[in-house]
Amino acid sequence: MDIGTGLVAIGAGLAVGLAALGSGLAQARIGAAAIGAIAEKPELTGRAILLVAIPETLVILGFAVAAMTIVLL
Repeated sequence: MDIGTGLVAIGAGLAVGLAALGSGLAQARIGAAAIGAIAEKPELTGRAILLVAIPETLVILGFAVAAMTIVLL
């Protein structure tokens, strides 16, 4: 193993970890606002679920970047 392999692993870990951190922060704020909106208007449930699910794509993209980084090693 050389230093390049270790740096690739660190980069892949950062890609997934930082994406997950950003997604968690976004979901916390969106989720709280969505619950408040549903309490006021229950017909907004579907839209609230969609808005909470959108930040999940950030983690999926971070995982894809990490996978591509490791495969290109």
